Amino acid sequence: MDIEVLKNNISEHGCYCMRSMKKSDGYKQKIKWTEEETKNGLVYLQLKDKYSGKQLGFIEYAPEEASWRVVHAENYLVIHCLWVGESSLGLGSQLIQECIDDARSQNKKGVVVVTNPDTGWAPSKDIFIKNGFIQVDSAPHSFELLVYKVRSEYENPYFPNNWNERLARFNQGLTILRTNQCPYLDVSTQNAIEAAKSLNIEPNIINIKNRSEMMEFSPTPYGVFNVIFEGQLISFHRMTPRSFAKRLRMSTPS
Repeated sequence: MDIEVLKNNISEHGCYCMRSMKKSDGYKQKIKWTEEETKNGLVYLQLKDKYSGKQLGFIEYAPEEASWRVVHAENYLVIHCLWVGESSLGLGSQLIQECIDDARSQNKKGVVVVTNPDTGWAPSKDIFIKNGFIQVDSAPHSFELLVYKVRSEYENPYFPNNWNERLARFNQGLTILRTNQCPYLDVSTQNAIEAAKSLNIEPNIINIKNRSEMMEFSPTPYGVFNVIFEGQLISFHRMTPRSFAKRLRMSTPS
């Protein structure tokens, strides 16, 4: 297989995620969001079979100051997403190494990634451990912070430690914090709204506009989507309306 590496041309080659639903609002929002964020240093790297044109996988990352994960990692690159269609070809490792090489070329301290073993909405850590990353921090809801350092003496990146205070800000009603970073977040938002309306709950939807807002408000390291009800985290990933409604009923004060 002859593999082609495509960098920051999502408008021409399309998004790897949700590519069967190119007319959906989430897909269109993702294309626009990515094009805007590349101006701030974000990289959207895809692998494609040069002969068949089949998309094989992608990685998305950005410098810490322009990244969309809640982590303090000055002068590191931050991986948002990693996804490959086939696990036996070494594609994930190839994409990770592309990111590491980019970090070296930019004189960065290394690369960090937020992982979570309990959900597919954040990468799992095994492939990163395989490529030389180590875990240096953790956060509630099974979040882990892994780092690859160009030099071992560089300081560790870290998570904030005020997660309970962040949740406490949203101690009344239902709040949905969202961005357009992932094409599935539009569906996620609509499912949460549908569930809320079925229970006669009026949601407050906050569209996070920039990293500063995300770093201030997000109650989890996965800063691009969070659903909070009465000060409790309901979800940070997509669920069906029925699953959202079940979580809301369980969290409703008696």
